[in-house]
Amino acid sequence: MRYDPKEHRSRSLRLKDYDYSQEGAYFVTICTHGKVPSLGNVVDGETRLTGTGMIAAGCWEEIPKHFPNIALDAFVVMPNHIHGILMIRRDTACRVSTVERFGKPVANSLPTIIRSYKSAVTKQVNELRRSSGSPVWQRNYYEHVIRDEKDLNEVREYVTNNALKWDLDSENPANLEIR
Repeated sequence: MRYDPKEHRSRSLRLKDYDYSQEGAYFVTICTHGKVPSLGNVVDGETRLTGTGMIAAGCWEEIPKHFPNIALDAFVVMPNHIHGILMIRRDTACRVSTVERFGKPVANSLPTIIRSYKSAVTKQVNELRRSSGSPVWQRNYYEHVIRDEKDLNEVREYVTNNALKWDLDSENPANLEIR
């Protein structure tokens, strides 16, 4: 099947003309490919990580080593997705603010950081599985620009309590069967 830009063009989930390299707090959710619960299992309100989940957690913790303008905040690995808060700091952020376009990544921007994270996890997971080119993550990711301290505290609480509410979570495969 030939590529048809009208048919195969995917819609971006990012805010149009928003500068994702600017200082601020960002809540990110990244789902596994096919929402397969490959990252772990929730038992008694805690996620017990698989090898893939440990890689996902470890790579998240490594983000500031590769992007010094990033500070990590609340983070959780769930069976088929991760939630995390990333803080982009101005002191070391890229001084040139531009809007990211396809094929033209902006250094130190949220899309560049997430792309790098997903790539690092995929590479390590495929080495662990002894496979190459197998997808780990769903295409794209979800993000929410945290607007103020109240919003930040609500998101932190959501992330922290996510595993406790897994039985009710819409991402829980057991709940998909009920619908």
